[in-house]
Amino acid sequence: MTKVTEVKKTSYLGSLSLLTTLFFIWGFITCLNDILIPHLKAVFTLSYSQAMLVQFCFFTAYFVVSVPSGYLLKKITYKAGIVTGLSIASLGCLLFYPAASQQCYPLFLLALFVLASGITLLQVAANPYVSLLGKPETASSRLTITQAFNSLGTTIAPYFGALIVLTAAVKSAEDITKLNSLELSAYQSLQAAAVQIPYLGLATLLLLMAVLFALIKLPDIQLTDIELDKQTTRPIKEKASAWAYRHLVLGALAIFMYVGAEVCIGSFLINFLTEPKIAGLSVVEAGKYASFYWGGAMVGRFLGAVIMQKMAANKLLTFNALIAVILVLTAVMGTGELVMSVILAVGLCNSIMFPTIFSLAIKGLGQHTRQGSGILCMAIVGGAILPLIQGVLADSVGIQSAFIIPALCYAYIAFYGYKGHQLVLKV
Repeated sequence: MTKVTEVKKTSYLGSLSLLTTLFFIWGFITCLNDILIPHLKAVFTLSYSQAMLVQFCFFTAYFVVSVPSGYLLKKITYKAGIVTGLSIASLGCLLFYPAASQQCYPLFLLALFVLASGITLLQVAANPYVSLLGKPETASSRLTITQAFNSLGTTIAPYFGALIVLTAAVKSAEDITKLNSLELSAYQSLQAAAVQIPYLGLATLLLLMAVLFALIKLPDIQLTDIELDKQTTRPIKEKASAWAYRHLVLGALAIFMYVGAEVCIGSFLINFLTEPKIAGLSVVEAGKYASFYWGGAMVGRFLGAVIMQKMAANKLLTFNALIAVILVLTAVMGTGELVMSVILAVGLCNSIMFPTIFSLAIKGLGQHTRQGSGILCMAIVGGAILPLIQGVLADSVGIQSAFIIPALCYAYIAFYGYKGHQLVLKV
């Protein structure tokens, strides 16, 4: 007879508080990419599509590493997965030092891939872990709260990055072409070195966090099939794979679209706000304004955690996605301060999307929850592919028209919240 381990009803406040710090840290690191893009674009005189390789390499790691991470977590504890992820992310930050010293764009891209690989393992471990640490009916609300602190990191990062990285004088592409070889070498050396100290600091912080999590005690939740059924509030017949669940597959596509849309806007936001017909801001000022975009997501997540105590999560998801479609289309067709205001307001709509889609998609997966988490994190590759597509479009038809890409993404998310999330087994 199979032994069923009892899931104790206890307070997980301490564990959730520690896990929340992880959400903050990886949000901060991820959003620094929005500062790196205009910085490296200027240093290496890149086109939009070439600059988007920053996001391509970063988010491709999610596609490559997520599924192996899911399998790894079947063999080790969530705690071990967190420690491993922090260690790998620390190594990625360390690689920024030689990349800057050698002024090598491909090495920057490799460092971003390694860094993102560590963050991917953290996400595969932490997202379902937070969902399981408490009552299943409040899983979306609980994950939304922790994601709010992720948004706190994304809110602070652009302002921090603008002050530390972008304050060194960034020349226009036209001015750079006028420099002689010695001046160009000195300029590129100065600009590349601007990222060394910040990323060395992040490497140290991540390593200290790995040591901390290795030493502390976290609940080791090893749920059997029966217990997972109770956690997901749905009787489950054993299936061969998480891929058998239609709502998970559609949810993975929704994650792909959401991350792609969010990263598309964040990646182009600084260059977009410097456009004369939009806001005509300086690079540094535009970098600071990016904090409003990510800050809206933070505020919305705190509000959403409260609202979803009373309102069905899928309904709020549908509403937010539809509003986002309207705002982005306005940004595509408008001019001036109106465009700047509406594109920044999209951050508020983004707020509850990732945690809500994630919770809806893993609901009812039972023993396949870990595999489902890996699949969903793999779908974060949308942040690699869609910004690159938008970059190609921006190079051909202009940066403003290229924002049609996130508008289409939000339209699909509205469909998922309205109907696609329903638990129907794939035949």
